[in-house]
Amino acid sequence: MFVVGTESDHISPWRSVYKAHLFTDNEMTFVLTNGGHNAGIVSEPGHPGRRYHIGVRVCSEPYVSAEHWRDRARLIEGSWWPAWAGWLERRSTAELVAPPPMGAPAKGYVPLEAAPGRYVRQK
Repeated sequence: MFVVGTESDHISPWRSVYKAHLFTDNEMTFVLTNGGHNAGIVSEPGHPGRRYHIGVRVCSEPYVSAEHWRDRARLIEGSWWPAWAGWLERRSTAELVAPPPMGAPAKGYVPLEAAPGRYVRQK
């Protein structure tokens, strides 16, 4: 899992987001970025004043408090997006995978046409 919280988010306070650690024992990369609900997420690489903490909990590592995590997490200047892109790249493959078939023909739901469908192009 790659989980992101923002320091001054009024909708999803980062300590609450951090509690995702309590609901799973899998590997989790947690990022705490400066900014609020919008700026902390959408500030692209090169945006001035961005920084983030990042840490990885390995499988089955015991829970530590949000403050303890922040104290030992690495602080990096810049946008968190490159860290996310790297995380995705390490877990991706160059192999193209076909999407699953559409509809449920056995239940009488056949696709009417190929995606995205005619309605997308209607004005």
